[in-house]
Amino acid sequence: MQRITRRAALAAGLALPALGLPASAQARFPDRPIRLIIPWTPGGPADGGFRILAELVGQKLGQSVIVENKPGAAGILGAMALKEARPDGTTISQMHMGVVRQMLLNPRPPYHPIDDLTYILQITGFVMGTVVRADAPWKTLPELLDHARANPGKLNFGTLGIGSTQHLAMERIGLASGVTWQHVPYRGTSDTLRALLGGEIHFASESSGWAPLVLSGQLRLLALYSSARAARFPDVPTLRDLGMDIVIDSPGGLIGPRGMDADVVKVLADAFRAAAQDPRHVEFLARLDQPLMLADGAAYRASMQQAMVDERALLGRLNLLPA
Repeated sequence: MQRITRRAALAAGLALPALGLPASAQARFPDRPIRLIIPWTPGGPADGGFRILAELVGQKLGQSVIVENKPGAAGILGAMALKEARPDGTTISQMHMGVVRQMLLNPRPPYHPIDDLTYILQITGFVMGTVVRADAPWKTLPELLDHARANPGKLNFGTLGIGSTQHLAMERIGLASGVTWQHVPYRGTSDTLRALLGGEIHFASESSGWAPLVLSGQLRLLALYSSARAARFPDVPTLRDLGMDIVIDSPGGLIGPRGMDADVVKVLADAFRAAAQDPRHVEFLARLDQPLMLADGAAYRASMQQAMVDERALLGRLNLLPA
């Protein structure tokens, strides 16, 4: 009879998981609910799409994906929460361009937008545009620009925050057109649109949460910032159609804390990628004319690294970088 040494027994025990045998000490991810932070108020386009994804991913992984809205601070509260979270995959957040840009605007940034985050998956982009109330005197963006040029600093516009993509879009339009206006920041798209309908602001620069209000005749869409016209609004020009060399693509996705295990990242990326292509989510994107822009974590991180370089240059031209 062959004698089994203590060393051999230990080696055999360590090999059990590799042989596919049960190992009670080996945890399965996820083994508890996942917290998904959405850094906007409920009801906006980013919130709605990610709530659909959360439900679909929860069904796929067999664990609840609990949405937590953390609006304010121009949408960086999700990224800030990740800095204090354990990198076990149970706390993740929606990612957007503001997570990068706000750290360029901050003289003492609380996190590094590349090094302090794990990029899990790029999912979609956001269609944005300029909207006014249906009873506003401006039928086109050139008419609005003419009025603003004749009344410098008199018009005000709303966005979801200082330094947001929507805010910088209007600053770029102003620079290209030689006009000035006043910016009024709000906590989220739904708040901005309520302010517009209530007459607090003259116009809004926002993502396509305005679509139902435009279709119902409450708002008028003057122009889009995307590279192509939207299928549901074929008569609305892009900025490029109006002769401005401005195209704004704002990819969004999913991030986690720094130092996440590659296998956990893969589980999350695979689940969210499948959910993003589910008919329910695809239909939601179509209702808001949002493109599906899937890219893996490595490609997403690389694109955000380049975006950080490009954004720094833009903010410098706008004199918005801290001294």
